[in-house]
Amino acid sequence: MRAAAWIAFDILREAAARRWFLAFAIVLSLIHLGILIGLRLEVVDGALAATRWFGTELGHDIRTADGVMHHVFEAATYVAFYGGLVFGVLACCDFGPDLLAPGRIEHLLSLPIRRLELLLGTFLVVMALCLIGTTYGAGGFFLILCAKSGVWTLRPLCAVYLASSAFFAVYALMLTSSVFVRSAALSAAAGGVVFVAGICAGQREQLAALFESGLQRQLFLALSSPLPRVSELAEAAAAIAVGQPAPPALGRLVLGTVLFGLAGLAVGAWRLEGKDF
Repeated sequence: MRAAAWIAFDILREAAARRWFLAFAIVLSLIHLGILIGLRLEVVDGALAATRWFGTELGHDIRTADGVMHHVFEAATYVAFYGGLVFGVLACCDFGPDLLAPGRIEHLLSLPIRRLELLLGTFLVVMALCLIGTTYGAGGFFLILCAKSGVWTLRPLCAVYLASSAFFAVYALMLTSSVFVRSAALSAAAGGVVFVAGICAGQREQLAALFESGLQRQLFLALSSPLPRVSELAEAAAAIAVGQPAPPALGRLVLGTVLFGLAGLAVGAWRLEGKDF
């Protein structure tokens, strides 16, 4: 595991020099700054009296700050959840192909490092970047909203971390596809397919009703059964963000998503062990 950690640290240094992540940090910082400067919430005795955006009044109905911010936190959680997954797919699609680039992979294999450790090191650094981006982006956003409204809660930030479990499964398949075919485009496509399929899998009961009863419906249910429930995780995150009880099946959803990712990594590790470089 020490070798995997070394690989992860090496790739993390490479990621820090990429313009993708620098641009992402700058954009997030500008968004935070814009919200900090432009948004003004007038809260009087726990009631929201007015909302202004760069001086333009957006509303003046007196409502409880808790009630208003619940809707804001719910919408922001969905945006952070799905937006973070999309950015993760686009920004991290070339880590696997770069690891397997001619010259680099031969050099790494000449070191006392096992192939499984190369795979795990790459996966760990991407998950670390996911957690760092979530903490900075969503954490800063929710911190500003809490400070502006006076409604302090860590629920939205904790809820957004459910996106990390979804990305666990998404990136596992992206990395595995890179082992089979060294292509950043294919890696991004694989991530996109798992992302969209996971949204559909979360709504499988509703979508199954669109198929005629019989073989087609049973085939759809069978194919969607092992997929991660991305949309259900997003709904659970939104519910937690507004203070609702966590869904009873949340533990099963997270466990199923992680097991799907581990199965994908196992396939990638099997292919990497038998591949000639």
